[in-house]
Amino acid sequence: MKQVITAKLKLNLSQEQKSLLREVSLAYRDALNYVSQVAFDNKRTSSANKLQKLAYYEIRDQFRLPAQMACNVCRQVGATYRTLWTKVKQNNQHRKQGKTKKRYKGLDKPPHFVSRTCNLNYGRDFSFVKEGISLITLQGRIKVSYSGYQKHLDLIKSGQAKAKGAKIYYTPSNKTYYLLVSLEIEKPDIQPTDIKRVSGIDVGRRYLAVETDTQNQVSFYNGKSTIHKANHYQRKRKSLQCKGTRSAKRRLKSLSGRERRFRSDVNHQVSKKVAKPNSLIGLEELTHIRERTNPVRTGKKASKKQRKANRNQTSWSFAGLQSFIDYKAVLNDSLAIQVDADYTSQSCPHCGHTSKGNRPNKGLTFHCENCGFSLHADLVGARNVAMRTLLTRQDWVSTGSLSACPDDSKGLVLGFPQNARSPQESSDVSSDEAKAMRLSRFMELRWTAETSQGAVI
Repeated sequence: MKQVITAKLKLNLSQEQKSLLREVSLAYRDALNYVSQVAFDNKRTSSANKLQKLAYYEIRDQFRLPAQMACNVCRQVGATYRTLWTKVKQNNQHRKQGKTKKRYKGLDKPPHFVSRTCNLNYGRDFSFVKEGISLITLQGRIKVSYSGYQKHLDLIKSGQAKAKGAKIYYTPSNKTYYLLVSLEIEKPDIQPTDIKRVSGIDVGRRYLAVETDTQNQVSFYNGKSTIHKANHYQRKRKSLQCKGTRSAKRRLKSLSGRERRFRSDVNHQVSKKVAKPNSLIGLEELTHIRERTNPVRTGKKASKKQRKANRNQTSWSFAGLQSFIDYKAVLNDSLAIQVDADYTSQSCPHCGHTSKGNRPNKGLTFHCENCGFSLHADLVGARNVAMRTLLTRQDWVSTGSLSACPDDSKGLVLGFPQNARSPQESSDVSSDEAKAMRLSRFMELRWTAETSQGAVI
């Protein structure tokens, strides 16, 4: 099993080396904007091969970029246009469904690249040497020393991690260049007997994560401060956008970076505590969660309270949190899998009764209409996820195969290989009938004081 992580390496550059990197990064950015215009003029094409035929020699002659970097420019621009075309198609669908009346304007003009970044290939554009890192520039190669997170440095020096690609990244605030290196790590296959702990994670805004294992060890990760911070950033954005001055736009740009780093930092802190060694961690399958849940009124018809609730629900990166939990779990000899999120907050873990009425006013208290069981609503969700994860582990023991996600047709998901199931089995698992069968099995689960890894629940 392989896991890809990103190591952020700070480049310790002299003034001469810094000027060389500035030269190549600006040339790369100019080449991106040139190829972007070429793609726009050729019917907004997203084909990297076509762009390479049209612009490769011009990139080499005009911007003096090395051969591999010239190819990377065409690939990057093609990927950008593919993303924009995807958004256009989604916008067309939403307009037909009446979700919006606005037309997406992302392809009305060619995308403009601003950041000074360069995509590099290992062995061609950069490599690790005794003196540090050998980097390519327009004037030849330079050797620079680097520093970073000690665990990442140990993986690189020991040869346990295999470098794949990298990106030169420049931060204007401290005028520092970094190299973001993708490292591929070989991990031993984990067997069911290696799993000593099964846990379930329920995510939300009031509590970013509520964790419980089958031994009733519970952890709450409060999100109150993050809501306050998100509201603060929203008020600042609104004020600066109303001004519309050049200084306000500069402030908006720095504010967005600060907010992004804040979210990433909090998610890293939570995921580090959740990803305990030798664990099978259950996460909710949140793909298309907004379409599966009742839509909330938006636009001019929405009240101020509704707009605030919508903002709170969408202002946090739960997919980012789950991805952090995933790769940290693999590094700790654990696995993170996804289970169906349907009815986890409405099902009673004691009697199995499922109803929206079990959550009065959608509050923090869960009260079962059938048996009268009461508990914190988010903890009920975490318990249901933990029971579904335990059932998945029991299927793993009996069948010898583990599905890392209810829909394995996505390929490599959450750190487990796709070959856990055959293509036909993956198709069956993703069908509505198979999902209904899984949910009917989940409804039979019961949380008792004797619940453990070996118990049948």
